[in-house]
Amino acid sequence: MHPTETYNDRVVRLFLLAAAVWGIIGMSIGVFAAAQLAWPALNFGVPWLTFSHIRPDHTFGVIFAFGGSALMGTCYYVVQRTGHTRLAFNRLALATFWGWQLICVLAMATMPFGITQSKEYAEPEWFIDILIAVVWVAFGTVFFATLARRRIQHIYVANWYYGAFIIAVGLLHIVNNLAVPVSLTKSYPIYSGVVDAMVQWWYGHNAVAFFLTAGFLGMMYYFVPRQAQQPLWSYRFSIVNFWALISVYMWAGSHHLMYTALPDWVQSVGMAFSLVLLMPSWGSAANGLLTFSGAWHKLRADPAAKFMVLALVFYAASTFEGSMMAIKTVNSLSHYTDWTIAHVHSGSIGWVAMITIGSLYAMAPRALGRPAMHSTRAMELHFWLHTCGLLLYVISMWAAGITEGVMWRATRPDGALAYSFLDSLRAVHPLYVARMLGGVLVVSGMVVMAWNLWHTAAHARKRLITPIPVPIPEPVPHQVPAPLPAAG
Repeated sequence: MHPTETYNDRVVRLFLLAAAVWGIIGMSIGVFAAAQLAWPALNFGVPWLTFSHIRPDHTFGVIFAFGGSALMGTCYYVVQRTGHTRLAFNRLALATFWGWQLICVLAMATMPFGITQSKEYAEPEWFIDILIAVVWVAFGTVFFATLARRRIQHIYVANWYYGAFIIAVGLLHIVNNLAVPVSLTKSYPIYSGVVDAMVQWWYGHNAVAFFLTAGFLGMMYYFVPRQAQQPLWSYRFSIVNFWALISVYMWAGSHHLMYTALPDWVQSVGMAFSLVLLMPSWGSAANGLLTFSGAWHKLRADPAAKFMVLALVFYAASTFEGSMMAIKTVNSLSHYTDWTIAHVHSGSIGWVAMITIGSLYAMAPRALGRPAMHSTRAMELHFWLHTCGLLLYVISMWAAGITEGVMWRATRPDGALAYSFLDSLRAVHPLYVARMLGGVLVVSGMVVMAWNLWHTAAHARKRLITPIPVPIPEPVPHQVPAPLPAAG
């Protein structure tokens, strides 16, 4: 660590680099998986390259490797600035970085070969799950210890969201992954049947709630006011939204199991809480957008602000869509179709990725000791590549999902299905190609970001490898006696 640094940004810089690398890897796997759905021959006859084997790598790589690295890095960055204190337990903080990267490598190296629990967002086997729990507890220890040593009495709202995200994700991970190992690479969950499904989607939905929402809202509540260069529109409103969000979100998971063997009353509870959830979700989106009131002109010259504003728009849109899709009558059309894929990616590419990218662009120069990013034009290019790719992706999947839903439920007068499943596949094939092209644009933008970050970090890399000059004290000159006054 450089001796003149006020904060410990070494671990922040490492997470920043990891987020950029994992973003490219995870999204590239997603593009390959999308290409396989359009052209199945791209499996090349290799079992571990099939869609079903590489899709968990895509979800884990984007959510936990890319998103997790960004969350942990920004969390360490924000808690130091808002508390006016250095990070607690520097070595433990560094260990959380290397531990998390080891987890990501192990998970993504084992899942394609069938070493998996086959549970959505919880695929890694038991030995990786234990490592996740250990690293997560260490992460929480560093965060809360830093919070405890803050020099400012007030705890800024971003830290409320980060704290809730850390506690809830730890709880969800441990409860959902309780299992009995039968070998090094295989275990069986302690739950069975409907109970297993209910626990899984209590975890799965709340992984979205606390990992992909609460954590990134913490990011938003710090970086949006900083980028707008004015206070949060309503601080009191942010606190109300916090308590409403964490109180309601926990109860909405069963909307993933509509029209299944889950008791009907549990499905109805999930639907009701999903509708109530719209209020705190829109409250946070509105609070972030209104923070730019009087500062909209910044969007003309600041690509990071553009990312943040569009992220908030997609957060509002995807949460509204999610609440509507939880209504049973809508769900009967949308479930198991690509409409769900469109919804998930409008939230993940639109909200999560864009608020992350905007925050990384805002944080990177400060963490790297530079006045600005290396290239504003590259940031602008990234914004348009990402936006065009996102729109191409979600619009194609919305169209595919509604097409599938309508074709699957269409019947002839005698009650027979009007279309076979293959008919629906033929109808949506062009839209699958469009989805893949959208993904290519998104990945291209991530490559541009990595290039920009690499050049921005050039000065920091040079500083790390250049010996710090130690000033050598100059020799004290010999004292020369003052000349005697001249004789009169």
